[in-house]
Amino acid sequence: MRSRSQFQSHKKSTLLPLVCAAAFFSLLLFGIQSSFFSGRINRKIDLGKEKMQVSDLSPQELRSLAEFQTRVQQCVANRGLGLTAHLVDLCKLTLKFPEGTNSTWYNEQFKVFEPLEYHYDICDAILLWEQYRNMTTVLTREYLDARPDGWLDYAAKRIAQLGADKCYNRTLCEEHLNVLLPAKPPFHPRQFRTCAVVGNSGDLLKTEFGKEIDSHDAVIRDNEAPVNEKYAKYVGLKRDFRLVVRGAARNMIKILKGSNDEVLIIKSVTHKDFSDMIKSIPNPVYLFQGIVLRRGAKGTGMKSIELALSMCDIVDIYGFTVDPGYTEWTRYFSTPRKGHNPLQGRAYYQLLECLGVIRIHSPMRAKRKQDWSDVPSREMINRAHAAALHFKRGPDGQLGQFGSCKVWGNVDPDNSGPISGSSDMSDVRKHSNYSKWETMPFKSIRKEAQDHFKQMEGVSMYKIDGNKLDDLVCVRHSVNSKG
Repeated sequence: MRSRSQFQSHKKSTLLPLVCAAAFFSLLLFGIQSSFFSGRINRKIDLGKEKMQVSDLSPQELRSLAEFQTRVQQCVANRGLGLTAHLVDLCKLTLKFPEGTNSTWYNEQFKVFEPLEYHYDICDAILLWEQYRNMTTVLTREYLDARPDGWLDYAAKRIAQLGADKCYNRTLCEEHLNVLLPAKPPFHPRQFRTCAVVGNSGDLLKTEFGKEIDSHDAVIRDNEAPVNEKYAKYVGLKRDFRLVVRGAARNMIKILKGSNDEVLIIKSVTHKDFSDMIKSIPNPVYLFQGIVLRRGAKGTGMKSIELALSMCDIVDIYGFTVDPGYTEWTRYFSTPRKGHNPLQGRAYYQLLECLGVIRIHSPMRAKRKQDWSDVPSREMINRAHAAALHFKRGPDGQLGQFGSCKVWGNVDPDNSGPISGSSDMSDVRKHSNYSKWETMPFKSIRKEAQDHFKQMEGVSMYKIDGNKLDDLVCVRHSVNSKG
């Protein structure tokens, strides 16, 4: 029998080669990982017209983007109801639906069914949507005045019945726009704390969200969506804003009956159908500050989210999602319209939730605790936003909150322009409560909105065109002027 010392000596001699082998393998693995990571960090990511290489970012900026992307991936895993996020590089990721999802929506244009995976750039997305928090999304006179081609070119694009591609006769163009053209922004960033954006999905009938929707500071609805006792327990009764398209214009008189203060916002252009409708209702009417956004989720619902984010701290959406295993798209009050892409929209809304832009409420989550702890925090979003801005805009990303302002205008606080309306308004329209929003004293708006206005040094921001971080039109107001 071996002595104890012999056994220990043999054990040591046996373990030593194993320890050395393990150490060598660890060093080899570390070298491979370091080489891969270094190659990943130093190469230039193909994300369009980047100003910088990833290696130009500071370690802290790289860490902020990496942590943010990882949190987004975790959020999708926890909240995506089967969706998964697959990281491609520091900015790009792919959202995938689980196998077996019914891809039943046929795209007539490209002759294909909806795919089960979608590619996104979260650096672009966070820059775009964080910018919406500071923007004005209603067309105003000050924007047309400040934009170099505002009245001649841009105004003409918003008037369908003009019959010309330019406003050679500005007086004529003003006649078309006066009734829905405020002098300055009627609604302010942070004006409301919570907003509910209510879509039209038939899934709303599966859960009674009515009281929850009505508990919000403001509620935004789309097109002909009815608000009445029949659907009250599903979609609520509160009605503050409604975004409408041309096809819904003729039905608005009936839909709006009994809701004189509900603000109508026309999605694209004013035209004869809208002009005829406007004469018959007392509701305030404005024109959405038209932006062409070429991305996954489209339609009036997405515009409503853009509108809400420009006015509200927290945006809750209802009636927008479909189960990953859906068989058809439905509406809560009628048969569905063709043209939606449910899976594509579902993926994009999930991305927005995990970017901290919106909060999704759905029958699929009715029994889940909604604590939102897996969504990136505001601090994490701010750090990632700063890093993404530096990466995408290069030195321009370091220019502060006005770095994207390429066109500047100024408003004399003593001469802010007329309230919306025209001299030939019908008797009904003469009772429209435009002044509720357009002459609201600065001291009457929510404190958070006042603080933001001061932080922005009294500047209103407008996008010019497109869905990129391109040039902005910025109009400076007196911080002490009425808001």
